[in-house]
Amino acid sequence: MKLIEYADASPEVRAVYDDIMAKRKTDYINNFWKALANDPATLRRTWESIQQVMAPGELDPLTKELIYLAVSATNGCEYCIASHSAAATNKGMTQAIFGELMAVVGMANETNRLAAGYRVPVDDRFK
Repeated sequence: MKLIEYADASPEVRAVYDDIMAKRKTDYINNFWKALANDPATLRRTWESIQQVMAPGELDPLTKELIYLAVSATNGCEYCIASHSAAATNKGMTQAIFGELMAVVGMANETNRLAAGYRVPVDDRFK
């Protein structure tokens, strides 16, 4: 997949890149966005969606990044693990928090697979 650099980007892609850089207060477009720029509609839709999902809400910004990191680890997305580890660290994640998060992720994956494999029926009390 070709990475679309700013200099080579269409006006539509540059507009999204400019918005990313302005809102993130950076002069850098990471490779994720450069890859998505091969399909400008997907680039714009994903950028708009991520802004909505990661915006302030009932969950604080660090919690949102930790959830994103946990899902990324479970899915084995090296890029997302790196990106959201950096974002979580910038929002206050420590090595101790990361270690505890990975312990929870590992345990959840193990017990999820056990429950699914054994086809454990859901207790009425949980419904």
